[in-house]
Amino acid sequence: MARSASVPGEGSGAPPEGLVDEALTAKAVVDERGVVTGWNEGARRLLGYRASEVVGRPGSVLLADEPPPGLLSSLLTLPRWNGAAALLHREGHPLTVNLLAHLRRNDGDHREWLLLTAVSRIGVSPDDDAFVRRSFTQSTCTTALYDTGLRLVRANADMERVIGLPEKAMRGLRVSEIVHHPQADLTEQAMRRALDTGERQDLQISLQLAGHERPSVWTVSLAPVRAGDGRPDGVLLSAHDMTEQHQARQRLALLNEASLRIGSTLDLVRTAQELADVAVPRLADFVTVDLLPSIDDGDDPPTGSPRGSVRLRRVAHQSVFEGCPEAVVPNGTVAVYPDRSTAAECLAAGRPLIQQVTPEAMEDVLRQTPERGERMRRFGFHSVLAVPMRARGLTLGVATFSRHRNPEAFEQDDLLLGQEITDRAGLCIDNARRFTRERATSLTLQSSLLPQRLPEQSALDVASRYLPASTQAGVGGDWFDVIPLSGARVALVVGDVVGHGIQASATMGRLRTAVRTLADVDLPPDELLTHLDDLVSHLAAGADGTGDIGATCLYAVYDPVSRRCSLARAGHPVPALLTPGGRAEFLDVPAGLPLGLGGEPFEAVERELPEGSVLALYTDGLVEAGSRDIDDGMDTLLRTLQTSDASLEGTCDAVLRTMLPERPADDVALLVARTRALDAFHVAAWDVPPDHAAVAVARKNASRQLAEWGLDACAFVTELVVSELVTNAIRHAEPPIELRLIYDRSLICEVSDGSTTAPHMRRARTYDEGGRGLLLVAQTCQGWGARQTTDGKVIWAEQALP
Repeated sequence: MARSASVPGEGSGAPPEGLVDEALTAKAVVDERGVVTGWNEGARRLLGYRASEVVGRPGSVLLADEPPPGLLSSLLTLPRWNGAAALLHREGHPLTVNLLAHLRRNDGDHREWLLLTAVSRIGVSPDDDAFVRRSFTQSTCTTALYDTGLRLVRANADMERVIGLPEKAMRGLRVSEIVHHPQADLTEQAMRRALDTGERQDLQISLQLAGHERPSVWTVSLAPVRAGDGRPDGVLLSAHDMTEQHQARQRLALLNEASLRIGSTLDLVRTAQELADVAVPRLADFVTVDLLPSIDDGDDPPTGSPRGSVRLRRVAHQSVFEGCPEAVVPNGTVAVYPDRSTAAECLAAGRPLIQQVTPEAMEDVLRQTPERGERMRRFGFHSVLAVPMRARGLTLGVATFSRHRNPEAFEQDDLLLGQEITDRAGLCIDNARRFTRERATSLTLQSSLLPQRLPEQSALDVASRYLPASTQAGVGGDWFDVIPLSGARVALVVGDVVGHGIQASATMGRLRTAVRTLADVDLPPDELLTHLDDLVSHLAAGADGTGDIGATCLYAVYDPVSRRCSLARAGHPVPALLTPGGRAEFLDVPAGLPLGLGGEPFEAVERELPEGSVLALYTDGLVEAGSRDIDDGMDTLLRTLQTSDASLEGTCDAVLRTMLPERPADDVALLVARTRALDAFHVAAWDVPPDHAAVAVARKNASRQLAEWGLDACAFVTELVVSELVTNAIRHAEPPIELRLIYDRSLICEVSDGSTTAPHMRRARTYDEGGRGLLLVAQTCQGWGARQTTDGKVIWAEQALP
């Protein structure tokens, strides 16, 4: 009750109208100090004190006996107390009452006790059988009483309403006789357990009751009724209709399943099929998903809602019947939906629609699309729900849900559920559409950046394979290249850019171009990777924060004259080598850090390879496919190389077939090369003393060698090149000086010396006596250049063969 200011007025007499119920309960308030702060009319009637006589005084004056020591202080720790209390009436006689006390906080946030007890007897005795019978009959809980023989004794009005029979028609019958359903037998078994064990039994049943349009779900409580001696002499059945709650839980479960199953991949068709699979049979008997044709083409659909008849492509359908016999339009086929069809009306309205298939509606469908109407009539379609599929403000298509086996028509709750799962599918389909478009762009870009065909050269026989990642992962940045170098040498490159998508493909293109540029200046593998590492660091520093930029790379240079291969790698998997004897191994090449981390030098190793050796360079997607351990993948690669076909193409196929039985989750690049050697017949070399008289000797040696090779047509240009290069070496360089001719796909002339100073071509002035040598070499040959060696440099010039 409120504070004393709100206590009803003092004095005797009937309480004011509207406070009769208040006066039947005696209420008092005692603060934490034990002082009475509130007193109502019921308290006055009970003890005879007026409020002015009690409020402000210690509550102990109302007690007939002194309370035990510490009782009041201990009560302050309890939220509620009840028990018998001996109070003192104003006239002096004790009065024992049942007291209920609540601990609460008042407006000043101080604790106080609200004390309550009834002033007079209740209007109806608990032993009044008529009152109890009325209460049982009129209870809103569906209730029935059964004897120990499980036969009905009493049923309340709600049980009569649910069953659809009066009590007298059910009295004396068992549950299984009143309700003809297998769930009734289960209920009787639970009733028997309640009688045998004396414990309450709870169960949930679902059944179709006579006179009800749809199945209902009930929670049933079966409590044993005990006699005075404690023996069960009956069972009380209480049932609650949980149909709506059950349906709500079912809808939530379907939504949860949809969130887990729809959008498991970035495949548009599979996402649409997941929507259809989730909705059947719990929401519909037959589901179709149709998208605007522009969606499959990767284009954005037109803005706004389509009007009139509409063309749609069927991408998925599902049915309670195997094989979807209701379907008229096969998957992948574009069909026209007339303006009065459910799908067209739904798209035009831009909102979900429920349509009942009335005879008039069926006739309309038969006129517009006879085959579709015939299928609907044959299978008994009676209710259709169409939901527009939208995402990010764009209309993608429509999902249509139909019922023909489920007798219930679609309702508003079904519409909300269908819209919820369709909206989720629409977002996933739009993501898949956008991803597909980006993937196609990435593939096109990557295809244009990868070698369209491998260059012709004599040092190596080469075969390659490139597999883009699966749709889920996206296109990566793996690449490979074969780069002819001076002196008949060839560079092999395999790299892998971090990440997927257009960004990775673009970065791959920049790195491939950089490698080719650095290879053109004949940098050794370790130096080339150092420059490439600097480039990646600069790219990362200039990035806009959309993602990390990094890569791994393996660079190898093979010389067919010396049969030596120099290799270096930056965090890339080690290459595999298969020797002509059939022994397979991984080359011991220092790992190095991936490109872009910087700070550590790269280390190159050199290995002499027998002619006919097979080198396999690859990216990590080959050996780390699926859940396979990388060590197992590398062992499998070696075994496959040992047992593969003799041809390089067959070797590539065998490796991919064995290592990648399924679509790879990551890009895979594979480059396989068999070494060849240039024998002594194709190479001639002479030491040149640092004497200008040696120039003529060098020309004669070159002419004699050309005659042996049958290349007399090249003699004039070759003698000119030899004269200029040897003269420059003698004049500007240091010994030792060597002249070498290589007869390959072209004629290569090389002069090596012990100086690291690189020559450069300049334009001589009119009266200069020199300075035209390299200009003449450049004009008479198809190419020339210089490369550094460990103890000097090599100047080379290359002529096309006649």
